[in-house]
Formats: sequence, structure tokens, C-alpha cells
Amino acid sequence: MARDDAVPLLAVRDVTKSFGAVAAVDGVSFALHGGEAHALVGENGAGKSTIVKMLAGVHRPDSGVIEMDGTPLALGSPADARAAGIAIIYQEPTLFPDLSVAENIFMGRQPVGRLRRIDKAVMKAEAEKLFDRLGVHLDPDRPARGLSIADQQLVEIAKALSVDARVLVMDEPTAALSGVEVERLFAVARTLCAHGAAVLFISHRFNEVFSLCERITVMRDGRWVSTDPTADLTVDQVVRRMVGRDVSALFPKEEVEPGEVVLDVRGLTRHGVFSDVTFSVRRGEIVALAGLVGAGRSEVVRAVFGIDRLDAGEVYVDGVRLHAGSPAAAMAAGLALVPEDRRQQGLVMELSIERNATLTRLGALARAGLLSGRGERRAAREWTRKLQVKYGLLADAVGTLSGGNQQKVVLAKWLATEPKVLIVDEPTRGIDVGTKAEVHRLMSQLAGQGMAVVMVSSELPEVLGMADRVLVMHEGRVTAELGRAEANEETVMFAATGQNGTAA
Repeated sequence: MARDDAVPLLAVRDVTKSFGAVAAVDGVSFALHGGEAHALVGENGAGKSTIVKMLAGVHRPDSGVIEMDGTPLALGSPADARAAGIAIIYQEPTLFPDLSVAENIFMGRQPVGRLRRIDKAVMKAEAEKLFDRLGVHLDPDRPARGLSIADQQLVEIAKALSVDARVLVMDEPTAALSGVEVERLFAVARTLCAHGAAVLFISHRFNEVFSLCERITVMRDGRWVSTDPTADLTVDQVVRRMVGRDVSALFPKEEVEPGEVVLDVRGLTRHGVFSDVTFSVRRGEIVALAGLVGAGRSEVVRAVFGIDRLDAGEVYVDGVRLHAGSPAAAMAAGLALVPEDRRQQGLVMELSIERNATLTRLGALARAGLLSGRGERRAAREWTRKLQVKYGLLADAVGTLSGGNQQKVVLAKWLATEPKVLIVDEPTRGIDVGTKAEVHRLMSQLAGQGMAVVMVSSELPEVLGMADRVLVMHEGRVTAELGRAEANEETVMFAATGQNGTAA
């Protein structure tokens, strides 16, 4: 890492940006040095996205300055940012799906040969050189359609290298990646730093921040809080700075005496996906499905809810067999499913907050077949208040909310049905630590009131902190059932990797 007294590669100095009366960023300063990965962390709404958009040339600062090599930049457009050597790698890249990987990399800058025709051979060779530099293997001729999110991100990074980008901003790049893909992305990031680039890494995953980054800048409520070497910090210190208070319990699990069995799953099988999955959940109990990516956890809960078909098996709610393959029957029996992907499966992003919050109850709110706008607003206001959703107007599109508040709207939509069983798939993915604690507290309260909760989570601390029992899956089968006292990182990971017996 460069010395702190050296001229930084990029510096953000006393930058301010307001939208109407709201100060999204207020006097923020930090610096990136060549050769380092630098984390920018904060709760949703802390101002991180506004900083990214200013670096991308989407927003101009109201005051303050952004400098490159000590020289002020005037970033009035994304083209200005690219010309200055700043590249943004988003969580979900936007490639042209019907063009090849090489064509996406050199879009608008294709090499030309005789008669001003695009020289595809040169373009392919240059793309191969970029991937060799990154230490990855991608076919430059293959279409972008069908590429994984991880490979799409690598194409975006190669595009940035092709224009000699010196600063890479990675905005929640790992949210949709598996563990292996994350490690490959980090290897690429370290390679870039070794060649003198600076990486600004934005993530809610502290294990990744501490693994990759050499320094951490914390923001809260649009303001700079601190910048320190990662080696001088602990996760607890970072959390306290982010939320402005001591989060004494990220996992506020209430002790509840479980009641009778409400959900009984027997021998669920879908050929090639999962096999002979059997478990039960009692009232007041939180049962977690743990395992590695691809273990079949999400597929099991989707089948329980009737979204995906079954080849064998039965689901009972309060002793009554559920009609297979029917989400309507599942809802009528008292099941609710908060899906893994809230943007694609949980919300209609163009619709209002109030409409999204009441989608599961439109029939109940209608009178003589007509939906009552007043009744819809009343119901939405009740549940958004209960879940402490932060919004401007209920009529605003739900897409204008932060990720954490969007997740609360999905929860509100399903809790309004007063379910017996709440199934939550990755309940805190992509939301900040303060909102995570609120979601955990809500889940614990619901269990305390007698609701049965099934939780799918890839975050082991969340599983261990919230579950009364842990069902571990490996390649579509349940390999272990662990009580709260015996579940720990070692026993869960041992079963998740398909090992037999118990961990030593």
C-alpha cells in the first residue's frame, strides 16, 4: 500500500450533495492510494450510492472536489469518468446479450483494419490478453447471453482495463456470487492492485471487507465517520461506527418453548434437485436450512410453497395435507414465502409502496369487486408503521426505497396475511447491519407470538444466532439436524460439505 503521506491516486475532498432539502452527502472526504483495496461501508441511506454516482459522473457535487493525482476533475457525465480512468463495476452488469464477450469489451472502440472494417481477429486477441492479465479464462467469441453474474463482472473489469482505468469502484459486487466466484473476483482485484490500480469496495459483508481491504472508511447519515487501517479495527468497532450506537445483539433471539407441529414435510423429492427431504417445524420455533450454494435449500422451500413441482412427498399444515403445486392453496393454509430475490420475485418495482404492501390482500380489501384506495392506504400505513419502513409517500414507487426498506415491504406484504408459517429465503441479503438487527428482532418476536419460521440463509452467523434447529443440506439431501446447543461453524460446515459422522 502507498504511504498515507503520498499524493493519493484519487481523493474525495469535502464533497456535498443534496436532493431538495435532504443532504445525501455532507462534507465527506477520503482518499484512495494506488495499489490498495479500500472499503466504503455504512448503512443503507448512509450516502455510499451517492458517492458512487458522483465518481461515475452521474451526479455533480454541490460543493467540494474530486481529484485524480492531485488535479481536480470535472465529472459531468459517465464518459468524463471513463476518460479520467474511473470504472464502476455494479452488482448486476448491463451487457449487450446478443453480442460476443469481445464485442462488449470494445463496444464503440472496435479496432478497424482495411476499408475501415472491424478487425475481429485483433479484437479477439486483445480480449484474450486482457483475460490473461486478469488470470481468468473466458471465450471472447461466446455471446454474453447466458453468462453468470460473476463472468459478466469479469467482462466489465476487462472493459475497464481496455481503457486503462486506474480506479475501480465495486458496488456490492459479491451479492449474487457463490463462494468460489467471490474468491476469483478477489484474486482479480488483488491482481489489479498489484499493477498499481486502486479498488473502492462497497459491501455489507464484513468477512469480505476484512479479507480484501487494507483500509476502511465508514459513513453514517451522509457524513464521514472514520478512515482507518483494517488491521486496527474489529467488526464490532465498525458496526458501532456505522449505526451510531452499540449493537449489543445483532441476533436478539428470544427463548421460546416450542408448541405443537404446524408444518410437517415428508419425503419431498424432485429428481436431480433434492431427494427425500423430511422435517417439521413447531409453533414458536425458528428452523434454519443451511448449506453451500447449490445445496437445494431455496428449491425445497419453493416446492413447499407450491411454486415448483414435486416428483414425490407430502406437505402437511396443522395435520391437513396441502395440495401440491398450488401457491394459492399454500396461502389459504397459512403459509407465507419471502423469496430470495426481492426485486424480481418479491416486489413489483414500478408499483407504489402501498400497492406492493397490500398485494396479498387485494381481495380482502375490495368491496363489491372494487378496490378501496382508502382501505389500501390504511392497511399499508399500518404495516409499514409496524415494520418502521422509511419512505417519503406511500404513493412513491417501491423502487425508490433502500434495499433494507424494500425487504421490510416484502415482509409487510406477507405478514398482513397473518400466516401460521413464515418462510424467509435469505432474509437479510444486501441490507445493512442496522436493518439486519431489526429483521432479526422481528423474526424473534413473531416466533415468540407462536409463529413457525423457516429460514434459508447463506450467512452462518445468522443461522447460528437465530435458529432453534439447523437442518444442513448437501447436494439436495439433509445431511444433519443440529440443535441450537450443538450447532457451530464446525459442525454445520462439516455436514454442508457432505462429510459423514461428526466433526472432530
